[in-house]
Amino acid sequence: MRGLLLIALAGAGAQLVDGSLGMGYGVTSASLLLAIGTAPALASASVNVAQLGTTFMSGASHAKYGNVDWAVVRRLAVPGAIGGLAGATFLSSLSTQAARPLMAVLLFVLAIGIIVRFCVGGRPGTGGLARLTGRKAFLGPLGLIGGFVNATGGGGWGPVVTSTLISTSPLEPRRVIGSVSASEFVVTIAASVGFLVGLGFTGIDLRIVGALMAGGVIAAPVAARLAGLLPAPILGICVGGFILLLNLAPVLHVAGIDGLLARGIGAALAVAWLAILTRTILRLRAERVPTPAEAPAEVSTPSAASVGS
Repeated sequence: MRGLLLIALAGAGAQLVDGSLGMGYGVTSASLLLAIGTAPALASASVNVAQLGTTFMSGASHAKYGNVDWAVVRRLAVPGAIGGLAGATFLSSLSTQAARPLMAVLLFVLAIGIIVRFCVGGRPGTGGLARLTGRKAFLGPLGLIGGFVNATGGGGWGPVVTSTLISTSPLEPRRVIGSVSASEFVVTIAASVGFLVGLGFTGIDLRIVGALMAGGVIAAPVAARLAGLLPAPILGICVGGFILLLNLAPVLHVAGIDGLLARGIGAALAVAWLAILTRTILRLRAERVPTPAEAPAEVSTPSAASVGS
């Protein structure tokens, strides 16, 4: 009972992060399940089934607060569902021995992507990349890739799709997060169907699924309300570092690195993560404190154009 309560709390925490950043629930939950010894396909299946409840509640909550652009949802959801079904079928066909390192490496790479996303980034909605992501045709392939990665890694829809759009598109960050969260419900349905066809219910602990779902559903309305209000760079770097360290040991094992060298690499990455986090906190503090030479001025900015409009 205590273990299920901890899993529920982990689900709530993951959903608070996911609903606020538009990413994090799947990669965090899958990393935790892998860490306690769950087989990769079962870990991803459990997370996707749990997300049937969390993504529905998250999408509904974002819609309630006006965070959803339904045109973006339509263009992401169907290709994302196709990618999710394909990814679930692919992972279900792999042996545990082959799938565990693949999933760990994928989650590790996604963690690095999350950290980089919140360390590096210019003003969204500008440049050639923004013109590319603003095209209607771009959203389909993006959704397809995001859905496949999401099912294969137990998470990845947010790190792939949200990171791309929030870094480049002129759409408001809260509307990117809300639209990607709403479309994820359709992707999760397709991936869950793929896992249930490939695996059945054999090995899926419905208690773990229920605990993850309950924690996420409870936290979803709060997370939607907090979208765009929390210091996203700090939160994103914390989550990325946590996922990275959780998956470091199996990734080093795949590379044939064990023992003292592995511990040294882990310590070095932990120090680098803390340095990046500290630098980001100091940078945000400096940006909030105006210099004496700066006079307060009101700047009128036009409303952001919708993606693909």
